[in-house]
Amino acid sequence: MSNVDPVTARKTWRTLEPLHGLIYFAPEAEERYAALGIGGRAGYFASRAAAMGPVAAEVVIATFFNFNPDLVRAAIPAAWQTSTTDKILGARLDAADAALRRALGDAVGASEMARAASLARTAAEAACAQLAGRPLFAAHAQLDWPAEPHLVLWHAQTLLREYRGDGHIAALTSSGLSGVEALVVHAATGEVPADVLRSTRAWSDEQWADAVDSVRLRGWLADGDDLRLSASGAAHRQAVEDTTDRLAVYAYSVIGEDACSELRALARPFSQSVVSSGTFGFGPSRR
Repeated sequence: MSNVDPVTARKTWRTLEPLHGLIYFAPEAEERYAALGIGGRAGYFASRAAAMGPVAAEVVIATFFNFNPDLVRAAIPAAWQTSTTDKILGARLDAADAALRRALGDAVGASEMARAASLARTAAEAACAQLAGRPLFAAHAQLDWPAEPHLVLWHAQTLLREYRGDGHIAALTSSGLSGVEALVVHAATGEVPADVLRSTRAWSDEQWADAVDSVRLRGWLADGDDLRLSASGAAHRQAVEDTTDRLAVYAYSVIGEDACSELRALARPFSQSVVSSGTFGFGPSRR
């Protein structure tokens, strides 16, 4: 194992993230969940949570962190009464296969894909030595590995994403933020519009306003009507991101800086193809 800069963990995760993230936007996923009788937002909650088994809504609320609990309870446990977790996981993997083949074409069989999959899998399997305190990651870590390289890469990035995500929630909660307050801080960075973060997590205007007031009382928002971080708010945000990077670095340290750089170079064209496919709602085509 070699020393890896925590920033490398962030860069490598971010470069590969479109390869995993497409599962939350791909029409192939919506179609397959609908075929099981699970429609709308319930497909997201059920498909991501299914690795934990037919858990109560409260478990999903805890592990997903920043969604309005009422939104989760509208989906869970009803999804488990509609289909089995095994069938939902199978539909998710099948959707990932179809979506990646659509977005990447012949690249799914390229030698670069096989090499990227091997590197990512090594990092993801290393992360499995650190299950403690990472419940959502641990659930996905016990799933069987797929055989085809493009699905190995997808599953590896899924694991690395949930590994990082559990660490990020630990960083947020240790800083005293609730889920909706964390969204307010995120919105105040200007990276994602506040309306998008509020509406996609189903927080009401009143709940959002209360969270804004709470964050403002800590001195983390600048004066004025615009939602912007103050200097102390920006420092807090950076501290959370630095902690998240540090907590994610172990997996990437196993393969080292050079292999992380190689993995990013191999995966970047694949990620760019996914983004260009229009799967995320922008790009030349949704299909």
